[in-house]
Amino acid sequence: MEYKKAIYDLIKEASTKLPQDVIDVISSMRAKEEAGGNADSVLGTILDNINRAKTQELPICQDTGMVFLDIYYPTGFSTLEMRKAIEEAVIEATKANILRPNAVDIVTGENSGTNIGIGSPSLYFTEWEKEHFEFRLMLKGGGSENVGIQFKLPDSDLKAGRDLDGVKRCVLEGVFKAQGLGCAPGILGIGIGGDRGGSYYLSKKQLFRKVGERNPNAELAKLEMDILNSANQLGIGPMGFGGNTTLLDVMIGCYHRHPATYYVTVTYLCWAGRRKVMTLNKDGGYTID
Repeated sequence: MEYKKAIYDLIKEASTKLPQDVIDVISSMRAKEEAGGNADSVLGTILDNINRAKTQELPICQDTGMVFLDIYYPTGFSTLEMRKAIEEAVIEATKANILRPNAVDIVTGENSGTNIGIGSPSLYFTEWEKEHFEFRLMLKGGGSENVGIQFKLPDSDLKAGRDLDGVKRCVLEGVFKAQGLGCAPGILGIGIGGDRGGSYYLSKKQLFRKVGERNPNAELAKLEMDILNSANQLGIGPMGFGGNTTLLDVMIGCYHRHPATYYVTVTYLCWAGRRKVMTLNKDGGYTID
């Protein structure tokens, strides 16, 4: 099966077309801002940028981010062939200026020019019992990645204990520290529990949920909305210029934890929530959402 074209199309869709649920929430939040004010102006410019990128098939942002792919594949399939196809598609997308070269060698400081390097792209493979493949792609910008943060509870400075109130205190502290950096308004993916690395991965996975998709656990769903409403009362606003729209949504996921640990990890996704999901059948047919 030829995988490269499908993966290339997935990358192009994510780079140039923002998901409709993200567009809708930006539009609805703009309607709540003061007409003609800073927040209204910033959100208007963002929506204009989104439309231009889609119409002209150009990247939504000059920082096209790092390629993060969560891949689910049928039993009996080797990931080696898929990894090669993904790398070829990434190289082709970089040559076509759909992706900006963003893979820099830590020792030499040299950019590979292809987005291929050690740990780049960021690929996670999971075998499942279904007969089709699912590719969950996120193009994660460096500015938003920089304002991510991890907390270890209890935290005496925040007066945060090992409970959901402590989680809320941590997340709002992270939002306050960002102060509009990371290209606000953003969407927060929050991972609670697990080990340090697992909590980061969990937090990033939450960002594949659609805006407004609440956690099935009633307490966590309530916490998501509580954090969202509280953050939007801080007055930080789009790009930190003030207003009611600091966050677009909050999405929480949980892992079981070791009795001695309680991690709270916040991953920040900027307004350019470039995430797409592709379903690929064994016959080569695919759909992108």
